[in-house]
Amino acid sequence: MSLADIKKLLDNKKLLIGADRVLKNMRINKIEKVFVSSNCRDDILNDIKHFASINDASVEELTIPNDEMGAICKKTFSVSVIGLLK
Repeated sequence: MSLADIKKLLDNKKLLIGADRVLKNMRINKIEKVFVSSNCRDDILNDIKHFASINDASVEELTIPNDEMGAICKKTFSVSVIGLLK
């Protein structure tokens, strides 16, 4: 998925921003795909991969660092994890 697709999904309110919100929704099987920044913390990445294997969600590790991902999402803070809702 390209950056343009991520921007389009943001406009459609289909994405969740933040590791806590994404993990919470992964626990109840509401996430289809997860985008992770290149410098995401290892403990968060391991949790996401664990829940993705249980819920058949895919995890895409991007080459973009979290500060750039925040700018793409039009946020003033760094974003390490984005989740696509089902």
